[in-house]
Amino acid sequence: MVLKDVFKRPLLDLRISVTDRCNMRCRYCMPREHFDNNHTYLPKSDILSFEEIVHVVESLLPSGLRKVRLTGGEPLIRKDLHKLIQQLRALSPELDIALTTNAHLLSNSIELLKQAGISRITVSLDAVDTDVYQAMGDTTSTPDTILDSIDKSLALGIPVKVNTVVQKGINEHQIIPLITQMSSRDVPIRFIEYMDVGATNSWNLDHVVTGKEMRTLIEKEFGTIQSIEPDHPSDVAREYTTRSGSVIGFIESISNPFCGDCSRARLSANGSIFTCLFATKGFDIRGILRMDASKKEISKAISSIWSQRKDRYSETRSEKTDSERIEMSFIGG
Repeated sequence: MVLKDVFKRPLLDLRISVTDRCNMRCRYCMPREHFDNNHTYLPKSDILSFEEIVHVVESLLPSGLRKVRLTGGEPLIRKDLHKLIQQLRALSPELDIALTTNAHLLSNSIELLKQAGISRITVSLDAVDTDVYQAMGDTTSTPDTILDSIDKSLALGIPVKVNTVVQKGINEHQIIPLITQMSSRDVPIRFIEYMDVGATNSWNLDHVVTGKEMRTLIEKEFGTIQSIEPDHPSDVAREYTTRSGSVIGFIESISNPFCGDCSRARLSANGSIFTCLFATKGFDIRGILRMDASKKEISKAISSIWSQRKDRYSETRSEKTDSERIEMSFIGG
């Protein structure tokens, strides 16, 4: 039986954070002044094992789960991540297993991920200009490293999408160069409105470039773009195509919320279920996992959580938000 919340939204997608650590300090996600050398990360004993993660996923498959996305922090920091993918793939050949990564470590692990059965990869890339990229990510790495990882993934036949967070006055001038780079590779790119995730990124509505504003900029360069019918109502990106066939998506959580069709739950690295990216609390699952709960018992526990879900934060946010929301690096994007 499909699990549904108060608004009849099914639980179809599970985003799994495998670590709360990251090798970048993006200003909009893990600003260094809050995530410095004194920051306390989860102890290893608190983090779910691969077997515990697989147990949760297996318990939800009979209830309609169709996709899992491995996130972090940066998921490739987690040792032997390909072994988790192998175990998930063994559950079902139809399960959509995706990975979201900043791709710094992707080049060295891509062949193992392919062999393990990864379905597709989403790469975060906010600029192709080195100075802009390094400033946004607070990193010494370069866009060329990320582009090389994308090319290696494509060469192995792994579908790739690129996600770009757009901040006003910071990187909107990178939209056209990014489209050009991805078009040459036949890689879809999705532009994300700067969101008020967590409580450390100093979000303000004035920092947002809306999807409409981005489309106006894009059409000045590429001509009219045509909307594409979504594959499923819960798809987060509203996609368009250029005259040359390039696919461009927009994730418009701020200006055009999609709460009404949201089918995503999140499993944190330490085993809590979060029913919204903007949640202020989670629901512990690790406790029953470590009491040897059966698949039926886990499914029942998550069903109880999901059935009471009323989240629609993006439809009710104010112009400037201040709260104790969970950081995105903890529950994944």
